Amino acid sequence: MTTRVSPSELILRTPAIGPAIALVVAIAVFGLTTDTFLEVDNLSLVVQQSLVIGTLALGQTLVILTAGIDLANAAIAVLATLLIAKLTLTGANGLVALVVGVLVAGAIGCVTGGLVTGLRLPPFIVTLGLLTIVTAASRLYAQGQSFPVTDGTLGWLGTTQYLFGQIEVTYGMAVMLAMFLGLWYALSSTAWGKHVYAVGNDPEAARLSGIHVRRTVLSVYLVAGLTYGIAAWQALGRVPNADPNAFQLGNLDSITAVVIGGTSLFGGRGSVLGTLVGALIVAVLRSGLTQAGIDNLYQDVATGALVIAAVAVDRFSRGRQR
Repeated sequence: MTTRVSPSELILRTPAIGPAIALVVAIAVFGLTTDTFLEVDNLSLVVQQSLVIGTLALGQTLVILTAGIDLANAAIAVLATLLIAKLTLTGANGLVALVVGVLVAGAIGCVTGGLVTGLRLPPFIVTLGLLTIVTAASRLYAQGQSFPVTDGTLGWLGTTQYLFGQIEVTYGMAVMLAMFLGLWYALSSTAWGKHVYAVGNDPEAARLSGIHVRRTVLSVYLVAGLTYGIAAWQALGRVPNADPNAFQLGNLDSITAVVIGGTSLFGGRGSVLGTLVGALIVAVLRSGLTQAGIDNLYQDVATGALVIAAVAVDRFSRGRQR
């Protein structure tokens, strides 16, 4: 006998459905209330504007799935951009500089995971401390300067092509899509992904079932750190200039995208597909409200209200499932 599931229960059980509906509604509303929102060039620009935050949110998703949080992710990406750009200016090969920047980001992620798992410190405190340290290190390294990007390898993700002769796309879009698909497969179809969800749901139960909890959490922070390194590459492709003051709210924007995308701040529930939708919702809101003439401060109010609503829905859905 088949049990019928109501639409509301389906949305609660599948976190990405609600954000997807919200995205469609937002696009429809802004399409009806503004003259230019649905133009092909504007929609392409909206996607491009979501690339860096979307990639940061991808790593943030992994951390939040384990019931952690990473406040230092944008600062790590900024440091990586500075390292990469300055190395090329001193004569290093662009590809070598890029690899160094990504590996440094991964190493910082490893340090974060080591502190969380080895010393059993709360992720919030660890990443808050690292946010301060990495931000200071970036400014000390830059000495108040920004570094232009002249190497073609570093700006490659910003290269524009035209799909069907009129839809503007960049290699950065393809790379982000490939990353989302790769991590979606890893989380949904591999033992590692199942371990990540299990640890986020109940670390003690995961340990008793034979999962190496510390190793799993450490691997999550390592992969997240490498993802932040790719976000640095995305940033250099979008704006060919490494600035120590860039993405100051990138950590909050990435958390916003993850939470709006249906991933639970309490761990063990969510998907990278939802995060992709969440990043697009943030970009659509920014673009649509700007075209509607709404002040940036009111845009922040709207985004903040969405985050609170998303967390409230998550709390409600968890209560319904108990």
